[in-house]
Amino acid sequence: MSANQYINMFSAHLFWDVRREDLDLDKHSEYIIKRVLEYGLLKDWNLLRSYYGLFKIVEVTKEMRDLEPRALAYISAISKTPKEQFRCYAYRQLNPQHWNF
Repeated sequence: MSANQYINMFSAHLFWDVRREDLDLDKHSEYIIKRVLEYGLLKDWNLLRSYYGLFKIVEVTKEMRDLEPRALAYISAISKTPKEQFRCYAYRQLNPQHWNF
């Protein structure tokens, strides 16, 4: 299956702000992985995992500065990787929000 076919199989709401034709699965992997983790459905996750593999998804996610806590908990549980190994977790601990409503 070609990369273009993979992009078109993802849910439409994931990439509402960009043109799908401009996305490259290899070049924009961090953007695509983050969108699927934060806003994707289970079918999007399965599609992402079949293309990249769990190891690559975890390695890319470990380097992200910002990731929703729910998405971090999910990827941490699925991969059995401690949250402390993710950059976004350490960054959040170092910079607490003063007004957390």
